[in-house]
Amino acid sequence: MCISATAARAFKSVLQGILLSSEGEKLNSMNLLLYMSPVAIVVLLPAALVMEPDVIDVTVSLALKHRFMWLLLLVNSTMAYAANLANFLVTKNTSALTLQVLGNAKGAVAVIISILLFRNPKHESIKPDT
Repeated sequence: MCISATAARAFKSVLQGILLSSEGEKLNSMNLLLYMSPVAIVVLLPAALVMEPDVIDVTVSLALKHRFMWLLLLVNSTMAYAANLANFLVTKNTSALTLQVLGNAKGAVAVIISILLFRNPKHESIKPDT
């Protein structure tokens, strides 16, 4: 699954690079985001509803319980939009390979920061018997 996800991400990055740099297409980052968003909804929404059938009920109950949930969802959506736009701009101004390297570096930095923040607990059961 990890290899196929990496291959799919690489394919998406290469396709973005081709669409953003092609003289015949004349797409800018905003238009590409506009055209890719409905496709993402059509693919991801049914998958989410199949894998998590009670997601709508849970969302409504959380919205009734927590006052600021809709504000948090709006902020989260805005940040996701900005991240996608930044990815498209990086692809347009550099290359798909640069975007892949940055994505892998981001994953490594996230792991290092999480280890530094949350520490790696020492497990007594892992220690060898002496």
